[in-house]
Amino acid sequence: MAAGQDITILAADAAGPDARQLLDALSEALLRINGDSGRSSFDVEAATPRGGFYIARDGAGELLGCAALRPLGEPDSTTAELKRMYARPGSNGVGAALLAHVEAQARRHGYRALHLSTRVANARAVAFYAKHGYAPVIAWGKYVGAAQSTCLGKSL
Repeated sequence: MAAGQDITILAADAAGPDARQLLDALSEALLRINGDSGRSSFDVEAATPRGGFYIARDGAGELLGCAALRPLGEPDSTTAELKRMYARPGSNGVGAALLAHVEAQARRHGYRALHLSTRVANARAVAFYAKHGYAPVIAWGKYVGAAQSTCLGKSL
């Protein structure tokens, strides 16, 4: 994608063919970086009234990336979790656009914070989130005691 090209981000079905294509590309990339695809950490059926799955496209309709928003903990939680964030290689600006979109959706749903987990080995992702104001937070769920993971968060 050329710099300055339009990016459109819309809600989509996480089980649909476009989402599957992006999630498969993400899983392949994570497997190369981390040795784990991360597939077991995302339930495509877990859509809630306070969450969503979003797909980014360019002006020609080409798939550029995706991200998911889920409640973290109880459905009425004030903290959301960012899941399965992915921007295709070479799609400059897509990661930042997706992140801004998910943060806006989280605010719209009444969340006050957004948390995520990524692998320590994924230095590029860790640096990306730090650049966008995410800092270490206390681990939750399966990430407690998982030395390979880093949990990050941001107040909204």
